[in-house]
Order: sequence, then structure tokens, then C-alpha cells
Amino acid sequence: MTSIPLFPLNTVLYPDGYLPLQIFEVRYLDMIRKCITGEQPFGVVQLLDGAEVRKPGQHETLAQVGTLARVIDWAAPLSGLLQIKCMGTQRFQIVSSEQMKTGLWMAQVELLPGDRAVPVPREQQNVADALGALIRTLQEQKIPMDQMPIQPPYRLDECGWVANRWCELLSLTPVQKQLLLSQENPVLRLELIQDTLSDNGLLEE
Repeated sequence: MTSIPLFPLNTVLYPDGYLPLQIFEVRYLDMIRKCITGEQPFGVVQLLDGAEVRKPGQHETLAQVGTLARVIDWAAPLSGLLQIKCMGTQRFQIVSSEQMKTGLWMAQVELLPGDRAVPVPREQQNVADALGALIRTLQEQKIPMDQMPIQPPYRLDECGWVANRWCELLSLTPVQKQLLLSQENPVLRLELIQDTLSDNGLLEE
């Protein structure tokens, strides 16, 4: 098991996902500075109950599966403000967690295995094609690379990578996002995404 600090958010970070954040709460400023200095990851978990910004008497409920985040760039434009860019690395499951007096959550976690590099099956190729078309559209709009929601390398031939990018882009419920993050079979995760895209008329037949 590994002990890590947690950053509960109203979103889900998936492996290889890109996450820009603005940090201004003292509990997270200290944590992020230590992570940057020690080149250590922190854990992003979905906040199932409570608000991201701490309030007196607030109760926070955390999802049990999250993703390690690695800081890849940072800036401190103002005193008491950090702007960071993170990439998701490995999923983990919380074994136990405790909130410190400062409000920071610490957890003992077990790391979960990464996705096997499974090629996209022919039956799900339209899911990868739709994602590739979206990336091309964003590139044609000349959006700056650090503002792109999807970062290279683009592994459009891998089930897990394609599924995870759609998980981030689609307006899914917290329960759906958590179930997809917890799904260990990348092919099944891609099939579930295909069903969602089809139901919303976002796939060409």
C-alpha cells in the first residue's frame, strides 16, 4: 500500500487524462508545492458529497477509486495562487482515508493494474474514428496545445485510451463516470462508451 494526499474534485481524472487546475486553498497549496519539490504524485478522487472549496462543518464523501496525477507544468502568477497542469497516470483504490486538521485528505491506497494495450476491435472502430475526427477539428481551430482537452500522444488504436478520452468528454453522471473508471476491461469500457455515443446520436452507422 502507498500513502498519498488526495485532491477531491467534482470530476473524474482517467489515466493519460489532462487536468489543468488553479490552486488557492492553503491545504492544497502546501500539498502541491511538496509534490512539485519531491516530484511526487497526488490522488484525484471524485467528490460524491460536499463542495470542492472547504466550508465550516462540511461533510465530504469521496469515491473509492481514483487516479494518480503528476504535475507536468506549473506557474505562480500571484502570491497564494498556483496554476498547474497535470496528467493522470495510474488508477488506485482507497483502502483507508483520514482528513487532517488542515482539511487535507490522506489515504492508504492500493494501485490498480493499468490497461492492457488492446487494439480497437473492428466493431468499435467508429468510436475511435469519431474521436480522431474531433481531435482534427480542434487542431484545425488552432487551439493552443495547453488548452486542448486531449493531449498527445494520440493512441487512437488502443481501446483503453480511446474509451478514457470519451469518458472525460461526455456529460456523464457521477455514477457512470465512476463505474467506467472502475471497469478493468478496456474493451468492455469501450463498448459501454459506444452504447452511450449511439444513444446520443454521436456515431455514424
